[in-house]
Amino acid sequence: MKRVIAPLLFGLIGTALLLGLGQWQLQRLAWKQGILAEIEDRISGAALPLPAIGNPATDTYQPVELSGEILPREVHVLVSRKQVGAGYRVISPFVTGGRRVLLDRGFVPVEEARVQRPGGTVAVTGNLHWPDDRNSATPQNDVAGNIWFARDIAQMAGVLDTEPLLIIARAIDPPEPGLSPLPVSISGIPNDHLQYALTWFSLAVIWLVMTLFYIQRPRHPQKDER
Repeated sequence: MKRVIAPLLFGLIGTALLLGLGQWQLQRLAWKQGILAEIEDRISGAALPLPAIGNPATDTYQPVELSGEILPREVHVLVSRKQVGAGYRVISPFVTGGRRVLLDRGFVPVEEARVQRPGGTVAVTGNLHWPDDRNSATPQNDVAGNIWFARDIAQMAGVLDTEPLLIIARAIDPPEPGLSPLPVSISGIPNDHLQYALTWFSLAVIWLVMTLFYIQRPRHPQKDER
């Protein structure tokens, strides 16, 4: 009996810890789903005027509806679309209400990056955003070659002589030939808590099964070597 108590206790404690981690991930899942629902409501909410000074903490995802002029200069940010392939986000200066801001006009394939796009007067529906494209592995932007790897707002604003305020278009009227808007959405926000929970629960089952196997395995008496 003594040989069973220690491994059984060890196995039950380990199983309980793993189940607790799985339950914690389920709680995180509920929290994350609530956050994503709030973001989705924010993205599709009523349009508001441009803030005097954009604040990422309060203005991220703010919907806007504006009319103005797209100027012909462009910044090309490398991006990839599923089932389409590599291409660029086209970001240009946009003059609206006496202000000059950044406008993410949408996606073009790599081979169409150098096509001349006239810009002009348009109506834009979109969202303010402060994208977090850069991590430790992201190369520095090739400003001279106009190949950008991250939407660094301050740097783009300096190159295009605009305010550091980015609008990502959901729709542009009239539509621009060859450009496909890439609107803000929650699809790029990771939510892996369910997978993590299933992993912890699976490990708990494996731990318990291994504990029971260890306890129930037959014990062979030691042979007398005399």
